[in-house]
Amino acid sequence: MANVNDKYAIRMMKADDYEQAFVLWNGLEGLGLSEADSPERIARFLQRNEGLSFVCEYEGSLIGTIMAGHDSRRGFLYHLGVATAHRGQGIAPLLVNEALSALLREGIDKCHLFVMEHNEAGQRFWSANGWEKRDGILLYSRGLESRGLE
Repeated sequence: MANVNDKYAIRMMKADDYEQAFVLWNGLEGLGLSEADSPERIARFLQRNEGLSFVCEYEGSLIGTIMAGHDSRRGFLYHLGVATAHRGQGIAPLLVNEALSALLREGIDKCHLFVMEHNEAGQRFWSANGWEKRDGILLYSRGLESRGLE
């Protein structure tokens, strides 16, 4: 995989990375976590979207992540994060490029992502890297448990 320099290495994310990734995510302001971020669900996501999510390691420690998946029409990015002490090294754009390249290899030509409204740093990052904030689209969500759907 790609390297930023001799100390940073980008590789595909695997389920075994969960513990370190979760610690990283919990330490990042603006990254929202939920029940969907359990070890089992992340493992299932990685299996379903094999080869599309990446991590960055520094001296054996995981310091960056990006998760990507698709529905066969559009790609989606999740959990881009770089440890604060390692920001400004070009790691986040490299992770994004790895994920987008992987989606392109899958035949996906458009990608979406979600940014929490209060995550101003995230909004600045995505805007500065060529992503457009969409107007006119509202996100609706609904839990499916105990809704009498069975």
